[in-house]
Amino acid sequence: MRCERQPGGKLHNTDGGCPAAIDGLNDGINSGNNGGRFCWAVSGTFCSGEVQGDYAKKIQGCMDCGFFWLVVDEEDDFTLSANSLCDTNRKGKIASNGKTLASSVTSSDQ
Repeated sequence: MRCERQPGGKLHNTDGGCPAAIDGLNDGINSGNNGGRFCWAVSGTFCSGEVQGDYAKKIQGCMDCGFFWLVVDEEDDFTLSANSLCDTNRKGKIASNGKTLASSVTSSDQ
């Protein structure tokens, strides 16, 4: 997002680091470094001038973000949720950490 809150960025020391820029658990998701191309699933990112909440609270706002849709368009195996929650992106593909809908959904009978 060019917010300059990544380590070494102009605002990192004064405004604090962006959690997505240092989130090593999500490194490589959507072809990104750390959580940088998976920011919608990282709590506490700074978007639209304010700190955002967790995935459930911020995902609707993220879907209005041009960067979100840029990543959707660029990735063949798009990952929407850190918890492998299934959803469909606007291309109609299943977005679930590479799992198919059938393998990601379980019923109480299984």
